[in-house]
Amino acid sequence: MERARPRPSRRLLLQGTALAAVPYVLLPERPAGAHVPAPDYALAVWRPASAANYTVADHSAARPVDRVIIHVTQTTYTKTLFVFENPSQHVSAHYVVRSADGHTSQCVREADIAWHAGDWEHNSRSIGIEHEGWVDEPAYFTGVMYETSARLTAAICARYGIPKDREHIIGHHEVPGTDHTDPGSHWDWERYIRLVNAA
Repeated sequence: MERARPRPSRRLLLQGTALAAVPYVLLPERPAGAHVPAPDYALAVWRPASAANYTVADHSAARPVDRVIIHVTQTTYTKTLFVFENPSQHVSAHYVVRSADGHTSQCVREADIAWHAGDWEHNSRSIGIEHEGWVDEPAYFTGVMYETSARLTAAICARYGIPKDREHIIGHHEVPGTDHTDPGSHWDWERYIRLVNAA
């Protein structure tokens, strides 16, 4: 049995918090008048991933997209954005949807290739959507999350001519060779596809 660990003092906690905040305080601000690109999906906000975490596609030709891949973050919405912004992580998705209110961030341009599927072929032909939560905690799969994500997926399908069915809207676990299980057994596919088609 593991011994109870002593709790850190309040002073140590405050020092740790102050140290954790330093890098954000020192980050340069966006220059006045700098262009902030609009997201591809009007209801999302732009929260760019590090350029080290995705591939800029050849923009001289349209990227053929024929899949939407549904993910679950296995962490919080905020931590997911921090991971995508960290250049040492080598992971990203095009969008992240928050559980509580459906708030959506776009992290990678749809024209570019997010590193989300774990398989280059699927990365290069899909749009990845992360959903805040854990596969074994269905309470995170809120009605507003399903509805918001379904509208986003419907818009992506309309833009690329992707059929709104389970052959073309797949879970991360369905990518060949993956060891991931998301979105998991609690994800309500019937409800989700119905909402995508109704959007």
